[in-house]
Amino acid sequence: MRTFLRTAALALVAVTATSCLAGPHQLRRTVDDWDHKHYVNSPWWNVVMWGTGIIPVTYAGAFVGDLLVTDAYAFWFDDAWDGSGTGFEHLPVQATDGRMSSLWIERSGWVRIAK
Repeated sequence: MRTFLRTAALALVAVTATSCLAGPHQLRRTVDDWDHKHYVNSPWWNVVMWGTGIIPVTYAGAFVGDLLVTDAYAFWFDDAWDGSGTGFEHLPVQATDGRMSSLWIERSGWVRIAK
């Protein structure tokens, strides 16, 4: 009986914890928007932030925050019950030198820059 209860508790924890791996990833995508904005405005400054570890450490912290708080909240208090996910609206950044499309967009092309 004791083994069954432990197994059931472990299964419950596993289902609860892994469900939070999916979600809108609000913190990570916000860091991605911040990274993107800095790259568009100053690619050299963006390289410095990557090279010194500022952006990678921020991404790691955002991953943990999403896993423990934002994704769990979005999943358990909204998305799990209505069957549809929560979207994330990215920061609009004005392109100064050109623009690349997502590879999900039809005819975007690999590393194609539209001026």
